[in-house]
Amino acid sequence: MSPLAWIDFDEAERQRAQRIMALFQERESRDELGLGGIRDSIADHLFPGTSTIQTRLRYMLFIPWLFQILESSSSGADQLAAEARALENRLANALKAGGESNGIIGRDAGADLQRLPSSVYWAGLGSWGIRLFPGSTDNLFSSMRHLQRGRPRVRESDDSASEAQALQIWTPSLPPRPKNLLEAATFRLSPDEAQFIIDRLVLHQPHSLLATLARRAGSPADCRFIWEHPNLAHFPEEMRTLVSHGEVFSSVMHGASLLYNLLLSELREQPAWIEDYKARLQEWRDELDMPAIRAWSLDAFWQSVDHPAHSIRPAAKRFVAEWLMLVRDGSITDGIQTQAAQLVQDRERRLKTSQSRFANRAVRDRWTGASGTERLSFRWAQAKAHLRDLANAQ
Repeated sequence: MSPLAWIDFDEAERQRAQRIMALFQERESRDELGLGGIRDSIADHLFPGTSTIQTRLRYMLFIPWLFQILESSSSGADQLAAEARALENRLANALKAGGESNGIIGRDAGADLQRLPSSVYWAGLGSWGIRLFPGSTDNLFSSMRHLQRGRPRVRESDDSASEAQALQIWTPSLPPRPKNLLEAATFRLSPDEAQFIIDRLVLHQPHSLLATLARRAGSPADCRFIWEHPNLAHFPEEMRTLVSHGEVFSSVMHGASLLYNLLLSELREQPAWIEDYKARLQEWRDELDMPAIRAWSLDAFWQSVDHPAHSIRPAAKRFVAEWLMLVRDGSITDGIQTQAAQLVQDRERRLKTSQSRFANRAVRDRWTGASGTERLSFRWAQAKAHLRDLANAQ
């Protein structure tokens, strides 16, 4: 097989596959009721290139710098992968030596680390235009020798050079690698590095809320949800509308997740769990903004969240519509025989079939008492951390 066979595939489909593979490995992506496609569509509109397991923003530079070290290697693909792993482990030690303690990927696992920083940030590097090479890390290792044979340097604005540009690995404007990167490193960005990242976002994700907020000086608002942002009224109209949709969706569907956990707690006959989820479900009901929920247009919502990287199945849309109807009717009550309970059980059974916790007692008995119990926040926590790193550049 040609080492450049990946070039023949559609780039959008490739990126979508990479996102899906990444999500399978993220603990926070557990999706018991099949809402992940909707959640990620909203998150990728607002904060493209982020994921729930990203930690610090400077990894967006660390990964290209480490891989640049490999570009002169004459090793084969398998050895390159081993060398890349070794470099990423050395980076973790360098960050410790630099005085960092929080946010180091592999800080405790060391050489046994399963999810390397490069895999955590690879899709984001492409989304932000830092990575020009369109394939995976394995593709890159397999193609390295070809790329070493005199690939041309091109201007990113030169449309006639698109094929040559595809053979570039990183944008030519990447800031220079620090000389002591593998001896002592920190997460603090320099002003030039911060500006580089802002420029990448503005150029490659100009309509995202992340780019809008990155361009604004100062520390990010310390709010739990993006719809609580003090400058919400000044967001671009399209983003403000999407945030509003996300708030209602998060609020409405949070009840379905709580009921799911309550039903399982009852089947497990765990009194403490049952009491906790009944209280949380009642608190959810008390806090619902019913005028906003009754005024919410699902048609407008589906149009607003549509994203080329995510496919929202008709069954997911039906589940949301049926749950919304029960919420509007005030029909979300406790009890395993209610219409709402049946809707949640049927949804999980169809998604998980033989692995359904409602249908398979062995699977249910392994359940530890909590699955997706927090409100959807669409990766605002990760975006906020990245914005804080930008604001603290010096």
